[in-house]
Amino acid sequence: MDVLRQQSSLIKAEARRLGFDGCGISQAACLEEDAGLLKSWLDSGCHGSMTYMANHADKRVDPRKLVEGAQSVVSVILNYFPGQKQHDAQAPVLSKYAYGADYHDVIRNKLKRLLHYISNCITAANGRAFTDSAPVLDRAWAARAGLGWIGKNTNLISPESGSFFFIGSLIVDIPLHYDSPVQDLCGDCNRCLQACPTKAIITPHLLDARRCISYLTIENRQEIDPEFRGQFAGRVFGCDICQDVCPWNRKAKPHGVEEFKPLPGVLEMTRQEWFGLDEERFSEIFQKSAVRRAKYEGMRRNLKFIEK
Repeated sequence: MDVLRQQSSLIKAEARRLGFDGCGISQAACLEEDAGLLKSWLDSGCHGSMTYMANHADKRVDPRKLVEGAQSVVSVILNYFPGQKQHDAQAPVLSKYAYGADYHDVIRNKLKRLLHYISNCITAANGRAFTDSAPVLDRAWAARAGLGWIGKNTNLISPESGSFFFIGSLIVDIPLHYDSPVQDLCGDCNRCLQACPTKAIITPHLLDARRCISYLTIENRQEIDPEFRGQFAGRVFGCDICQDVCPWNRKAKPHGVEEFKPLPGVLEMTRQEWFGLDEERFSEIFQKSAVRRAKYEGMRRNLKFIEK
């Protein structure tokens, strides 16, 4: 086994030890095809009010402009599929990833520990850890690293475990052994396109965020367009519909991440408690949750929109 292959194997083994469910490595370079797709998506306005998506576009498609001397991108995935459901079937629906603690800190901390391991146990290395919080196309890098393919619903799909996982990227300034992409196995299946209540998936692999329930309930800060009234299927923060119907998620198994266990009170809230939610209770229940991103005012707006 050559040195780079051996070093990469050690990194993957450590990633597993840290709790990640998968780790793949790709060469840091410009994602030329993705750059074109991103430009087309932005030019069409599909990003809605997410103006930050248009910022630092050059860095978003070329990690060498984010990390000096970058040579490799280490991609990781971390399962968040819950083993429990909300108790009240009539309660407003939370996206599964929001049951537990905010994933940003959890993944970043694990990636920083992985970087520390690389520098101290393998070879001197500099790098930066990212997870959905900087101009990095995490899904594109994970696909390039062989962790899955980009499905028609624009989520990364793993042939082993489906798509209910978070993605993180560690950009480092050392060469490593690189993995190969896996085959796109969506085939003729269009269940995600057919199931989306707001028809946000315009065509396979093209999502109009302006119609996406996740965008409308989280990123969107304006009043929700009345056009979508009655189409949210009770969703109040995020949406899992296009993942729930994906056949590959039959392979999803409950995670074992302590931080992602449901926060106290989240799953127990009844429909009545949800619609009576005040700011104090909101802060108490969701202080460690990604739900904070919507803010109390946003949550009240969402609740009002789906209330019948």
